[in-house]
Amino acid sequence: MRGGFRKGTGLNPKILSQQMKQMGISIEEISDVEEVVIKTADAELVFEDAVVTVMDAPGSKMYQITGTPVKRPRTEFELEPEVSISQEDVEIVMEKAGCSGTEAEAALTETKGDLAEAIFRLSE
Repeated sequence: MRGGFRKGTGLNPKILSQQMKQMGISIEEISDVEEVVIKTADAELVFEDAVVTVMDAPGSKMYQITGTPVKRPRTEFELEPEVSISQEDVEIVMEKAGCSGTEAEAALTETKGDLAEAIFRLSE
């Protein structure tokens, strides 16, 4: 069995490289990585010495991170950005839905400023 997997021996890197090229798979390292952060619900894994390799196969990319992570508890949870609602938007919703300014503003806040959705909800 030549060039394949044999008990006690490794796969020839040159043959492996040729086979990957035939399948359209390429591997490259991202050279200027400063930090990689993986966030979970209660912690962050921070890789400051990360080496990141990208395997690009037809239809997908796979990222491999090599390094030593530091686990940090998450104390600050990202808050949704506050929605800015203009008086003009309130007036448009009031006119189209036939409602009060307070109702229009509440609907815009619930829909995160989406005029069409606010009008639809108030028109039901």
